[in-house]
Amino acid sequence: MNDFGMGGDDFEQMYQEVILEASKHPHGREHFAVDLAQETAGAQTGETVVRASHEYCTPGESHQFNPTCGDEATIHVEISDSEPHTIERLVWDGHGCSISQASLSIMVDLVEGKTVDDAMELEQLFHRLMESRGKGLDNEDDEERLEDAIVFQGASKYPMRIKCALLGWEGLKDAVARALVANKS
Repeated sequence: MNDFGMGGDDFEQMYQEVILEASKHPHGREHFAVDLAQETAGAQTGETVVRASHEYCTPGESHQFNPTCGDEATIHVEISDSEPHTIERLVWDGHGCSISQASLSIMVDLVEGKTVDDAMELEQLFHRLMESRGKGLDNEDDEERLEDAIVFQGASKYPMRIKCALLGWEGLKDAVARALVANKS
């Protein structure tokens, strides 16, 4: 039995179900980050390809790319002007494997509407989960705070998958930092 009161096979089944559902029906995904170099070609084929570099990102936006497997995402966050700053809107555009896409989707559900401080705590918890190499977190309350994101514990066993799962979370951290700087201006 693992910490969730499930045998290994049950946890693996839950992992697969949550990942597949979140990647097939992603939350927070909007098509907005068109590749500027391929904009004309994309318009002709009807395809949208992400690959906008950081220089084209707006305040509150971050572009992430995993060269190992080609996962790519642009994360856009809108933060309230008043303190404590709250994540009012979180959307993303991208492509990649089911792990990166599901992680982005679950991240949106987990942090949208939360204060920036709470969202950054969740980002750190998710990072720790991914560094656990399949062992999970030491604190059950921390695991519960991650909600569905806890299923990525299975992906943390595989070093090549860790970057996939962390792609959106890295982008969230960067996008929030960029939004906070813009709010101060």
